[in-house]
Amino acid sequence: MEPIKAYKQKSDYSYTLGAFPTFELINTRPENVREVLVSNGFTEREKLEGLCRKNNISIRTDDKTINRLSDKENVYVIGVFNKYSDRIKPGSNHLMLVNPSNMGNAGTIIRSALAFGIKDLAIISPGIDVFNPKVVRGSMGAIFHINIEYFDSFDAYSGKHCAGSGNDRKCFSFMLDKNAGMLTPDNVPDAAVYTLIFGNEASGLPKEYADFTYPLMLPQSDEVDSLNLTIAAGIGMYLFKNKNM
Repeated sequence: MEPIKAYKQKSDYSYTLGAFPTFELINTRPENVREVLVSNGFTEREKLEGLCRKNNISIRTDDKTINRLSDKENVYVIGVFNKYSDRIKPGSNHLMLVNPSNMGNAGTIIRSALAFGIKDLAIISPGIDVFNPKVVRGSMGAIFHINIEYFDSFDAYSGKHCAGSGNDRKCFSFMLDKNAGMLTPDNVPDAAVYTLIFGNEASGLPKEYADFTYPLMLPQSDEVDSLNLTIAAGIGMYLFKNKNM
């Protein structure tokens, strides 16, 4: 097998950095795993070898490659996997990220989405590459449980998931807008099926999103300009999950 190279977006494979996301990869998408690299210092090798054997996955010791790919971080296991494509489900609740640019934030949001029962993520391009190892590691392997689909625009998304008679999906955009409804635990909107939309870390959502979605704003003090994206997304998903269980 050819040497594993540093990640590039054009590559047809990516890799997990660390034991936990590697276990998640094997348990969730074993058919996509190429091989597993393990360090001599890894203490759960027997457990990992048993899981690889069960799924007919090659495992080998390779400290040199692990050290090179992990950039000297505390990494003892790497799982190499083929990239794959998903489609988000029409009748499920969706999370939408519009032009996300921070890979660590994206990974954290994906992990939170899984925790709050949202397993379908729409990304409006341009945006981060979800297979970048930084995103995978930030998600702690939650990414392997999530369906992720890219769209060129909100219109492309809505034409597929919001159009048509009888469609009861409601799209809620989180933004700083004086006309947005203030979202608190006491007034979370009822929605049989919903999409929660969050903008770029630096610029937020374009103002026009208020024209074709239900704009919402999380209460905050005047001493900060906005909430961190990961915090805002976590609060929004939590409130909607509790109201629309």
